[in-house]
Amino acid sequence: MKITRIGLDLAKNVFQVFGVDAQDKRVLSRQLKRKDMQAFFQALPACLIGMEACASAHYWAWVLTEMGHTVKLIAPQFVKPYVKGNKNDANDAEAICEAVSRPGMRFVPVKTIEQLHIQARHRVRSELIKQRTAKANQIRGLLAEYGIVIGLGVRCLRHHLPEILEEAENRLQEDFRLLLTGLRDDLVYLDERIKTEDKAIGTLANTHASARRLQQLRGVGPLVATALIAALGDGRQFRNGRQASAWVGLVPGQHSSGGKQTLLGISKRGDTYLRTLLIHGARAALRAARSKTDPLSLWLQGLCARRNPNVAAVALANKTMRLAWVLLRREEDYDPLHGHARPAQPA
Repeated sequence: MKITRIGLDLAKNVFQVFGVDAQDKRVLSRQLKRKDMQAFFQALPACLIGMEACASAHYWAWVLTEMGHTVKLIAPQFVKPYVKGNKNDANDAEAICEAVSRPGMRFVPVKTIEQLHIQARHRVRSELIKQRTAKANQIRGLLAEYGIVIGLGVRCLRHHLPEILEEAENRLQEDFRLLLTGLRDDLVYLDERIKTEDKAIGTLANTHASARRLQQLRGVGPLVATALIAALGDGRQFRNGRQASAWVGLVPGQHSSGGKQTLLGISKRGDTYLRTLLIHGARAALRAARSKTDPLSLWLQGLCARRNPNVAAVALANKTMRLAWVLLRREEDYDPLHGHARPAQPA
């Protein structure tokens, strides 16, 4: 029997394969070791292969696509309802095979090598910031035991720490001062690593055509622009900007029934990191819009007069996400006067 569809459960060393024919009858269910994967699929006629979007999924998508197969990635939460019986690799592979056949299934686009590289930069930077915050909190906690309390913010800690180490009347023993000096060196090292990643992201944003185009938007700098490219690519996976905004969780959630619509707060689905960057960028744009008279600034001023500034920031982030999709999809520059009357030209 010819295999037409395969569900592939990914792992480090042992992979589970489940295949069906054109009549959805099971014709294959077996384990494969990592060293046998390429030879097995190379000998297999071209078919549809479904995988969960997890670690190494993009690599195997590239490899299998080069062999002529059609690969589709599915978010794990959309596979879970199709699991029959207890959870094991065989049942997971069968569930993936079933889920990939559903006509209404939502698939995860396969990222390019460039997108994964940009995403890796952001992931490393985000983790370094978490480590710096943890290190700063550790230093604060240790100093608090000696009655030394420092103001909020890493900058304040960075400023006062040398003074604390040099002060002779704060009851700190010499061993503890050496320990604190080591923690300060760790903090300085993390600061330098973060600066290096910021510089690399800034260079990438200045050399990438789409990133330069995205930075024409309000509240979008090198960090937000490169994060958008890593997440969206060219935006072809969405039909319109609203779908992109819904994917990142910036549209209202719903709890509707019986024809009565009930809208909630934003759904907060999708990429939390990207959504956070967009909202922080929107807050910066709100502050800058107070003294401007362009159409977007006037809209923001009116919105802030009616609603809470946090609501206005989320509304602007929603608009920014939709505009970003348009710029990526159409490869056009941002026109701030689109849909508005242009000022008359002097005679």
